[in-house]
Amino acid sequence: MSKRSSAKYKLDRRMGENVFGRPKSPVNKREYGPGQHGQRRKGKMSDFGIQLRAKQKLKGYYGDVTEKQFKRTFFEASKMKGDASQNLIGLLERRLDMIVYRAKFAPTIWAARQLVSHGHIRVNGVKCNIASRRVNVGDVIELGSKAQEMALVMEAQSLAERDIPEYVTPDGTSKVTYTRVPTLDEVPYPVRMEPNLVIEFYSR
Repeated sequence: MSKRSSAKYKLDRRMGENVFGRPKSPVNKREYGPGQHGQRRKGKMSDFGIQLRAKQKLKGYYGDVTEKQFKRTFFEASKMKGDASQNLIGLLERRLDMIVYRAKFAPTIWAARQLVSHGHIRVNGVKCNIASRRVNVGDVIELGSKAQEMALVMEAQSLAERDIPEYVTPDGTSKVTYTRVPTLDEVPYPVRMEPNLVIEFYSR
């Protein structure tokens, strides 16, 4: 499992957007960048800069996936039939830690990753501790009995800031079924994501 190397809200400050849609995000109070030069007027960004920013935002949203993992996902997406940017989102949304987050079993993507790595998640009845595991359509993801009583899980389930998307079907409060791979416009991002720019970045 990759360890987060920086505070999660640093991404929000750097992008100037509430990337995770959380009420505590610092950009809700300060919409400028971090540091002493944060309030300076920004010059026009190059095409490379725009593409890099799109990649950092998408990669950061999925819990700072390692560059190696992210690049490998891009290569997979580009080899699949259809639109590469849609394929990329579909593959990222099939990660086990993301399904746990989408199911509202955890308040943040990092908490979801921790739940998985600590063995609190079962896939089709079998314990799985690999956060990057690819979930298949029809797979049932379930909380372990200990996890169901965790304050963290109860907090996540009471969050009003996000809903469970249609491609994750709940069965009670501790079990969901992954019903289909979503398209870009079905994914409930709090901010605009541009996977097409990510594809351009890696295709240079």
